[in-house]
Amino acid sequence: MNKTQLINSLSEQTGLSKSKSKEVLDTLTSTITNTLADGEKVTLVGFGTFTTTERPARKAMNPKTGEVVDVPAKRVAKFKAGAALSNTVKN
Repeated sequence: MNKTQLINSLSEQTGLSKSKSKEVLDTLTSTITNTLADGEKVTLVGFGTFTTTERPARKAMNPKTGEVVDVPAKRVAKFKAGAALSNTVKN
């Protein structure tokens, strides 16, 4: 499912217009993004938790040239599925 299909599904299930459904989806993703950027986590009970984690600096090899390169440390987004989501996907 892509973003357009998700907006259409939201619109059908809630009775909201497609433009309002797009606004809701954009606001949700923006809020989650900004919260993660601030170093906080977002928990949607039953669905899952969005967090960030630090990846340390490391050395890696360029497979094309064989050259060893330094990969800087960075913070990345992470998602852990909740129990209800995990159980639904399993079955």
